[in-house]
Amino acid sequence: MMNDFLQLVAARQSDRAYDMTRPVEPEKLAQILEAARLAPSACNAQPWKFVVVTDPELSVKVGKATAGLGMNKFAKNAPVHILVVEESMNITSYLGAKIKDKYFPLVDIGIATAHITLAAESLGLGSCILGWFDEKAIKQLVGIPAGKRLLLDITIGYPAKAKRKKSRKPLEKVVSYNTYK
Repeated sequence: MMNDFLQLVAARQSDRAYDMTRPVEPEKLAQILEAARLAPSACNAQPWKFVVVTDPELSVKVGKATAGLGMNKFAKNAPVHILVVEESMNITSYLGAKIKDKYFPLVDIGIATAHITLAAESLGLGSCILGWFDEKAIKQLVGIPAGKRLLLDITIGYPAKAKRKKSRKPLEKVVSYNTYK
């Protein structure tokens, strides 16, 4: 079981090219969104809303708003965009954040995002987490209220390119036991 999970984690990569001849099946998208919904959060605040863009014309517009200053040009060819909007935390999470000086919603959204990308990978889909985009333009395109924060655009689709070799620091560079080294 653990080997299966580690293989899934090792296989997941940021895909920046999608097979535009293969649409993402609604059933697979529903499973990905269920994985996101089930993600843990501080004090069960669930401080997120997912706006799923599947309409082909709107997807291109969102992709163009994501491709700025030469960044993320591939996004206009992504069949699906899952836009991650920060929602208010509940009172318990809010108080804990104030007392501990930690902003839990960003951590929580990171966890939900990991669930999305790993669920996509498990279903044979690629994904890429994007934080560089024209927030105002995308909010207008999909009707996100001006006072809300759009934190991420996660592109989803069938990968058009083969897997790359993953480059990561060795374990001893990122882990120490019982003391910081």
